[in-house]
Amino acid sequence: MLNVENINVFYGSVRILWDVNFHINEGEIITIIGPNGAGKTTIVKTLMGLLKPISGTIEFNGNPIHQAPTHHIVKDGIALVPEGRELFPRMTIMENLQMGAYTSDTREETLEWVFSLFPRLEERQKQSAGTLSGGEQQMLAIARGLMSRPKLLILDEPSLGLAPIMVNKVFEIIKTLNSQGVTVLLVEQNIHHALEASNRGYVLETGRITLEGASRELLDNNHVKEAYLGM
Repeated sequence: MLNVENINVFYGSVRILWDVNFHINEGEIITIIGPNGAGKTTIVKTLMGLLKPISGTIEFNGNPIHQAPTHHIVKDGIALVPEGRELFPRMTIMENLQMGAYTSDTREETLEWVFSLFPRLEERQKQSAGTLSGGEQQMLAIARGLMSRPKLLILDEPSLGLAPIMVNKVFEIIKTLNSQGVTVLLVEQNIHHALEASNRGYVLETGRITLEGASRELLDNNHVKEAYLGM
C-alpha cells in the first residue's frame, strides 16, 4: 500500500532523515518506534505532504505522493491523527467531525460508523471539544481522522498524556479499526503497547532505520529491551 524509498528530509540546513526506507502492506498495523528527537514526527509530516523530501520517493497504492499537496494526499486515502490531538476546542464535537469529512462524499454513512465506534461522542455531540477529558479528546481526534474514510490511518503518539486505562482503550480501538479494514501506521513512544498491537515494526534512531522486523521479534531483541523497555 505505502512504499517509502530512500527519503532524505532537512529542516533548513539540518538533515533529519537519512535514506529512510519502509513499506506498509494493506491490512497491517505497522509501528515506528524510537526516542524523542529521532525523526518520527518528521516522517509523519513528510508522508502528509507538510514537508518535502530532498530526495527519495513515496508511493501510495502505486502513485507517487512525495510532492503532492496535503489535501490531495487526504483525498487519496491517508489521514493523520496528530500528536497533541490538535482539535478545534471552541467547536463542538459534531463540528470537529464535520471538519474531518471535508474531502468525503459519504459523510452521513461515515458518521454512523464513527458513532458506532464512539457512542459517547454521539451522546455529547453538541459539547465543545475543549471541555472534554484528555481521553475523550483523543477519541474525538481519532474519530475526526476517520471521517475522511482513510485507507491508511496514521496515529502520531496516540497514548501521549493519557491515564493507563485510557491507553489500553486507545489500543483496543486501534485493533478494532484494523479488524474493520483500516490499515494503520502507529508512531509511538509507548514501545511495549505499540509492539504488542502491531504486525511489524521499525526502530528509528537519529534519523535512520536501525532495526526492522516482526513486532514479536523486536520485543525479544536485546537492544530494544535495554534501550526502550528498561530490561
